Amino acid sequence: MNFQRTIRAIIRRALDEDIGSGDLTSLCTIPPSLILTGDLIAKSDGVIAGLNVAYETFKMLDRHVHVKSYAKEGNRIKKGQRIATITGKGRALLSAERTALNFLQRMSGIATLTRTYVDAVKGTGAQIMDTRKTAPGLRILDKLAVQYGGGVNHRFGLYDMVLIKDNHIAAAGGITQAVTQVWSKNLKNVAIEVEVRTLDELREAISLKVDRIMLDNMDIPTLRKAVEITAGRIPLEASGNVSLETVVEIAQTGVDMISIGALTHSVKALDLSFTIRKRTQL
Repeated sequence: MNFQRTIRAIIRRALDEDIGSGDLTSLCTIPPSLILTGDLIAKSDGVIAGLNVAYETFKMLDRHVHVKSYAKEGNRIKKGQRIATITGKGRALLSAERTALNFLQRMSGIATLTRTYVDAVKGTGAQIMDTRKTAPGLRILDKLAVQYGGGVNHRFGLYDMVLIKDNHIAAAGGITQAVTQVWSKNLKNVAIEVEVRTLDELREAISLKVDRIMLDNMDIPTLRKAVEITAGRIPLEASGNVSLETVVEIAQTGVDMISIGALTHSVKALDLSFTIRKRTQL
């Protein structure tokens, strides 16, 4: 996947969706020769993510836009902090403003929540991981935001890893049958992960020497027993019903990874604004 090309296509679609045949308000109120300067301001504390996406959104409408950035991707920011100053054609800035903020606020919200989980399990050795529960069409941005928040990406899609879940197991007739069928396809350099719901299923998956095992919705005592049984032979991922109230106890069981769908499927956007402070007539 060409990440930059994919991101540019996402931005282009979003701008087309918003502007359509033209930004009527800006066309009517802003002379084409007017240059504006505005500031991106944090209206709450958090972790900033998506700066480059926001900047590219402005530049797509005015390739001569000038950006002075006061923060880097993944930085902690404080309420009232100036994140960046942007100067360019007035019509372009105001036509791109909402789309740029939509990307920036969503990505920063994801990064902020991810960092909260990462900080919570610090010192346990467990990694915080995302899932495929992303906004349709925005997965690359959602997962990039998780990285900026200090988390780890699971597979990007159905194409880059085999993850045998309960429905695959039921359809194949069992864990061993499902894994054997994957092996028969001679997939090279593709990791195989198996979801298990009981300790007996765990033992079966261990015997197959898969690359990773997902422990689905197990309680704390069962997670501890699973870690004991596996004894470090295969990386273990805990999944299901993870919250900030439970994540530390889950991490302390000794699992290697904790996947959390809420990082991306229940995003609270970080409050940011873009405020014009200077106008220059060419």
